[in-house]
Formats: sequence, C-alpha cells, structure tokens
Amino acid sequence: MSARPLNWIKFIGMLGLAFVLGLVFTNLLDLPRSSLAQGATRAGLRAEPIAAVEAPSIPLARPLAELSDAFAAVAEAVRPSVVFIRSQRTERPSTTRRQVPPGFEQFLPPGAATPQQPEIERGTGSGFVVSADGYVLTNHHVIENADQIRVQLLNGTIHEAKLIGSDANTDIAVIKINASGLTPAALGVSAQSRIGEWVLAIGNPLGENLTFTVTSGIISAKGRGLPGLANRDGANYAIQDFLQTDATINRGNSGGPLVNVRGQVIGINSAIASDNGFNMGYGFAIPIDLARNVMNQLIATGKVERAVLGVQVNEASAIDAEDVGLDEVRGVKIATFSEGNSPAEKAGLKQGDVIISLDGQPVRYVAQLQQIVGFKQPGEVVKVEVARSGGARRTYDVRLVAAEVANPVTAAVTPDDGAAPSNPERAGPSPSAVEGLGLTISPITEAIRTEFRLPASLVGIVVRDVTEGGPGEGQLFAWDVVQSVGSATIRTEADLRQAIQAAGRGSIVLVTVYSPNPQTGLGVRRAVRVRVGGKE
Repeated sequence: MSARPLNWIKFIGMLGLAFVLGLVFTNLLDLPRSSLAQGATRAGLRAEPIAAVEAPSIPLARPLAELSDAFAAVAEAVRPSVVFIRSQRTERPSTTRRQVPPGFEQFLPPGAATPQQPEIERGTGSGFVVSADGYVLTNHHVIENADQIRVQLLNGTIHEAKLIGSDANTDIAVIKINASGLTPAALGVSAQSRIGEWVLAIGNPLGENLTFTVTSGIISAKGRGLPGLANRDGANYAIQDFLQTDATINRGNSGGPLVNVRGQVIGINSAIASDNGFNMGYGFAIPIDLARNVMNQLIATGKVERAVLGVQVNEASAIDAEDVGLDEVRGVKIATFSEGNSPAEKAGLKQGDVIISLDGQPVRYVAQLQQIVGFKQPGEVVKVEVARSGGARRTYDVRLVAAEVANPVTAAVTPDDGAAPSNPERAGPSPSAVEGLGLTISPITEAIRTEFRLPASLVGIVVRDVTEGGPGEGQLFAWDVVQSVGSATIRTEADLRQAIQAAGRGSIVLVTVYSPNPQTGLGVRRAVRVRVGGKE
C-alpha cells in the first residue's frame, strides 16, 4: 500500500478517536445536550422563566392607592356625561377691491371687484349632560353666534343640537340634543368646595385628537376675578367668581366639568391664564352654584333676569377696614351709586360704606357679593349690613330692581393716572401744594371745565398732581375733582385746608372725588380713604 492511502486511514482513525473521546468527556462534565435548533441558552443565562414577585406591603402608600382608585372610578363614572362640541359660524360674504399700481389694471381678472366666498369659522369645545333627555351645559363662548352645533357622545354618536339659551355675562349656555337615556352628571355645591381639595378636569383639549381627556389637580383658590374676561360683548353686568385650579386645561376644555372626588361637578372649565395660549398651571372654572342658577333660568325662559343693588364697589382695603372698625380686611366698599334710580342709595346706604353681609351671609369680596345678588329676583327685599366710618354698624332693607332699571353690583373704575388737557397752558392759576394729602391743587376754571367736559353743576378742587409716596398716592389722581372730605363739602382751597386741619394728622378721612373722562364726558364718582399726613 502506498504512503498516501495510509495517511488518509490514519487521519480518519484519529478523527474517530477524537469523536469518541469528546462523547466521553461530555458525559463526564454533564454539559447541555440540547442543540441550537432546540433553543439552547447562551452561556451564563438561565433557561427557566423568572418567577413573579409579589408587590411589597407599604402601609403608608395605601392612601395613595385608594386615591388612585377613586380617580379612576370618578373618571369612569363621569366621562359618559361629557360631550365633544363642534360649532360652525358662517360670516357674511363681502366684496373687496384689489389694489394694484396704476397701469396694471389690465392684468387683473375680469371685474375689478372680486366677491369673497363666505368665511366659515369652526370651533370645538366641551360640555356635559345635565338631564337624561338631552340638555347639555357648556360655555357661551363655545357656541357664540354658531349656525350649527354638533354634539359627540363618548360612544361616538353625533347629534345635532339646538340652542336653548345663552348668557354672555356669566359665560353660560344651554343646548339640547334629541336623545334619551343619557347619563347626566351629578351637580355638587361649589360653595362647599375647599382650597386644596383634589379635582379632575374632563374635556376635549386641542380638538379631535385628545377628546375625553382626564387631568387632575387641586382647587388652587376661590373668588378669582379675571378683568380681561369681563364684559364680553359690551355687557355691563359680568359676574366673576372663578374657582382656580392647577388641573391641566387647554383650548377645547371650555365648557367641560371640574369634578370633585365624589364625582360631583363643582365648576365649568372656562379660561386659562397664559401668555402663549397653552396651559401654564392656572385654569379657571365657573362655580356650579352660579351656573345652576343661570341654567335653570335659561331652560325656563331662554334668558336671565338679574336683580341689582345699583352700586359700584371695590374690595375693602386695610385702611378701609381700620376706618370702619373691622378686625380684618374684608367686605366691599361702595365707591359710588348708579346714575338715576339706585335702590341702595334710596334705602340710605352711603359712599364709603363697607358692605359686610347680605341677608346674614358674610361678604368678603366683590365677586361674592355679585353672585349673592345675582341669585336674587327683582322685587326681593334684602338686608344689607354695612360698617361705616367710626365703627358704626347699620342694616338697611333694600328692594332690588331689575338690571334694566339700574346698574348692578359692578367693580368701580380706576381713572388713568396723569391724564392731561390738550392745552395745559389754559388750565388757569398756578397750583398750590396741600401737604396733608400730598396733593397739588387748583380751582376749577372754565378752561378745565371745557377741556374735561365737567358738568356745569360740579363744584370742588382740581387735583393737578399727586406726590410720589404721599398719602394720596394710588387713591387720588391728576385731574380728579375733590368734592368732599369727611362731612365737609369742598368748594375752595380754604375748604380743603380747613377740613384736613380739623381731621388732624394721622387720622383717616373719606374723600369723595369726581374722575372726569374727556373723551365721553361721562365721569366716575368715587369714594376713597386717605390717612392725613401719614402716621405720626
């Protein structure tokens, strides 16, 4: 046999011996017998599944788990009551003339004037069902001037809705869909809600992609007023007493419910305070107590009839509280009365009085008084308790009248500081300083009367300047007309100086002024308190 075949026989023999030895060592070492096709694990990994581990027992976390369960239960119970509202408004078509440089008219399409197509404005918002037969509560601004309103339920069905009634002053609207067997939301009592209490906001933020969203937070404050939202559509009787919440709400949440952990609606989400149009942690809801009152009137008559006191008011300040003998800063100061028929003035209330209760219910701030009076009916007689300068307490019976007869409870307007006549050199004699109030004054001249359109019968002394840091700063303004100090009528500079001297340094005096409006000629009468000469 040649050497070549012999070498092959030896090589094959060695391979066989190596195979046999490999099997022996495998049995001795107890290596895994499964092949890759059988799913053998990589070195260092276990083959058996990991056993489930029970959650740890954390007694301190139990309240959080219960709160989480409560949130989930509330959301599950209330979401079927929430609706997604689409509104559509059609603007009337108009005609515009295209502006082109001279000589280029030939390049225009036929007809120099091109009619525009009607503009269709669409919006979305939220609401919630308040009756099984289809009444829905939402915001006025969600459906304002809408030609078409559609309501989508949680189950996806869409219904055409009709407007039952809407009130711009409170931003409340009621619409109705033709449906039955709906799930109405439970309405709570917002007056019983507390700052710090947990709430859920449910609605449709940012349109169709985030419908029926639930967010959580707390009631951050109560009795908030938002001047930027007052007097929508030129209304004079706006009532504001918002609940503030940090539950996240955005555009599209308007009209949706703010719900407590008992599943009761305590507010209607209405506005956010934001510089960029998105939530920054400050949301505002209309208290359900106010909304319920408005809703019932809208359903019954299609409109809201308001009773009024006929006063303009401000929040009482620390100096007001001190002058009328209150142990804390609270109440609402009467700045002036409505022109003409003011039931409060007729009953005996005076400028500068601080209203501290109405029908036995304590009054702490303007929005609260607005809401209390807003729940009354014209013709009702209410008992108004006031605190007066010197600590006197008086209670007056006031017969309320309808809003069309007299102005309601409204916040008094603060005049613009430093308004000047268009021709100052016509203002008259050189002004003189009155240190007791920190004012520079001058008589009313015909030039000033004409320039500021002052009433012919108006008497007093004109404020030309207010000393920075002086007693009158922030209360009196340039071109105010001082009419009285305490019980003294002011006609001349001597009258003013005598009244201040009689009051004495460090005393608080009630000053009534007329703040002119040269543009309209409709000035504002105000009552303010000033400490003479500052504290000694």
